[in-house]
Amino acid sequence: MAIKFLRSAFAAGATVLALGAGLVAGTGTTADDAYAEGVPATTTAPAPAATAAAQSSPAAQSSPAPAASAVPQSSPDLASSPAPAPALAPAKTVSPVGALFANGSHFCTASVVHSPGGDLVLTAAHCVRDGMSFAPGYHDGIAPAGMWTVTAVAVASGWTASADPDLDFAFLTVRQPGTTASLESLTGANTLGVNRGFEHRITLTGYPDTTDSPVVCTGTTTRSAPYQQRVACPGFPDGTSGGPWVTGGEVIGVIGGYQLGGDTPDVSYSPYFDDDIAKLYASVTG
Repeated sequence: MAIKFLRSAFAAGATVLALGAGLVAGTGTTADDAYAEGVPATTTAPAPAATAAAQSSPAAQSSPAPAASAVPQSSPDLASSPAPAPALAPAKTVSPVGALFANGSHFCTASVVHSPGGDLVLTAAHCVRDGMSFAPGYHDGIAPAGMWTVTAVAVASGWTASADPDLDFAFLTVRQPGTTASLESLTGANTLGVNRGFEHRITLTGYPDTTDSPVVCTGTTTRSAPYQQRVACPGFPDGTSGGPWVTGGEVIGVIGGYQLGGDTPDVSYSPYFDDDIAKLYASVTG
């Protein structure tokens, strides 16, 4: 995919943690990769090419993202009542994958990752910007679980220092005023998968910033660099950065890394999830 969204300032008012390398992976039982009603059927990608990826062009590195869609409506029942979520949207009925919004438009993709607090979202570090909110299961202009405000951001110190593509991941802490249930209780979550190797059959999901529903693809990952992985999946343009790479209920990558995720819509990249992301996760979850 072309560069989904260029890196900008961190969210105003959010706590930004910049942390270094380390170890310890998160564990926990989570929902499988489920999708909300209205999400298109999964497509299957061709086997990835054996040749190395081409370098990005200057135009791809600097072109602005196209205009995105308007702020979604929340489902009527969730918007009108602060009652605990299970009575309004039972667990696993809303997809853990959703769109990131700022300034009235969605511009990147994110997903719920299992955490003790049930309030943690994973995306690409280059997606982090001012005033973010997350709409899990977003489709057709509707946010079935409402909008969740990003209150804290955690990125690796190597990303902060030099935008290291091998560290292009971020954890976002979210909350929804008036909601007593956790986000994860509404959506389920994928478990963070660390040091899982480079070859997997994955489901890839992302929100193009010119549409109001996600694209979904299955494909086989390969190693493209010492700490980068790639997958050939057609139709992942601007807006799909941060989209999760899921296999067996674990998220093992996000669209990002090399070329900020790829300079064509048909090949996507991700930083390899190793001890660096494991320590970042441990620092956030305590």
